[in-house]
Amino acid sequence: MAALALPRAAGLPTLLLVVGPVWGGGARRGVRALRRTPVKVLSPGQGPGGTAAKPKPKPEPQPQRRESPGPGRTPKPEPLARSWEELGLRYERALPGDRRLSKVVTVVKSRTFRDKQGKILLEGRRLIADALRAGAVPQTIFFSRLEYVKELPEDKLKGVSLIKVKFDDIKEWSDLVTPQGIIGIFAKPDHVKMKYPETQLRHSLPLSLICDNLRDPGNLGTILRSAAGAGCCKVLLTKGCVDAWEPKVLRAGMGAHFQVPIISNLEWEAVPNYLPSDTRVHVADNCGLHSQAQKSGEASDQGWVCDRRFQKQRKYEEVTDLQEEAEPAGHWLPELEVQGYDTAWTDAPAAVVIGGETHGISLESLQLAESTGGKRLLIPVVPGVDSLNSAMAASILLFEGRRQLRLLQEEGAEAGGPRAGLG
Repeated sequence: MAALALPRAAGLPTLLLVVGPVWGGGARRGVRALRRTPVKVLSPGQGPGGTAAKPKPKPEPQPQRRESPGPGRTPKPEPLARSWEELGLRYERALPGDRRLSKVVTVVKSRTFRDKQGKILLEGRRLIADALRAGAVPQTIFFSRLEYVKELPEDKLKGVSLIKVKFDDIKEWSDLVTPQGIIGIFAKPDHVKMKYPETQLRHSLPLSLICDNLRDPGNLGTILRSAAGAGCCKVLLTKGCVDAWEPKVLRAGMGAHFQVPIISNLEWEAVPNYLPSDTRVHVADNCGLHSQAQKSGEASDQGWVCDRRFQKQRKYEEVTDLQEEAEPAGHWLPELEVQGYDTAWTDAPAAVVIGGETHGISLESLQLAESTGGKRLLIPVVPGVDSLNSAMAASILLFEGRRQLRLLQEEGAEAGGPRAGLG
């Protein structure tokens, strides 16, 4: 629009006329004020004859992602799984200066404490999981990461004290070269209350193992592992053996403690109570040259050296030095037939005695073998080799016994005999 100024007449004010379109039609003198209304913006398809578009639904708000904490920041505790909430499981964080882990580990590593308090220490997720499935009773579990505990059977953790500690604390008290970040304190298992794997029970054989004077933890752990693998129905430990629940034995056993019943700290008089009445007890011969001499009927200086260890057990006998010197060493020992380990010896329920490398088999084991009609099982070695490792000898005899029992099983299955059901 443009404004035009009219010439000023005498006595008249100056008038401004607005040049532009005239609304309402007709010429008008004067100008009306324009009424401004909000402008409506119509989308395509709308208008006098169009159809109004439906409003679009608002997008649902997306859950915000939790950003990882920056360097130097402590991550917040992980939320517990729903199953944990339903089971009422909770854990607590150990505060700085908390010494519960150090106190418990120190005392549980002592055999005296284990025997008096009835507690054992298990380290590692697999070992702890095996113990829980077998029915061992947990009391306290220390862990460095929550997912380690979530891998365990959740229904077995009710009433257990779960304590989250720093990994450095576990590393300080761990016996492992590479700690796994979880340590469990359990009540000492009772073989009567344990629930061993169904597969193990199904393949169990009428074959028992008796450990005599085994002092090396690594050997005992390996022997227990072989016993579980061969299908032994039970393992008996006499007094004088290393504690089966010592951490080193547990590590070497690789879970065998929860696959085969273990009865510890037995007197020799009580051993027959844990064996079937018709069991024959055989001893693993660890004096090969002496046994070969006995088998061939020849004398052997090696036999004298081997059997002299029994002299200290003859204190109850009143013999003179002259008589003792003139009497052959093996004359007063129980007389057991010597046979090769691969000759049949499993025609009846059998038990094998394994002696330690240092002290060997005891006189009581020979007497028990003699009373049950057992034999000395000889594993022949090359001349010049003193004896085999106890764990190796036990593995050879146990798996040989398994082989013989399987042959009897096959023969019984063909004939329909009573041994057809052996696993």
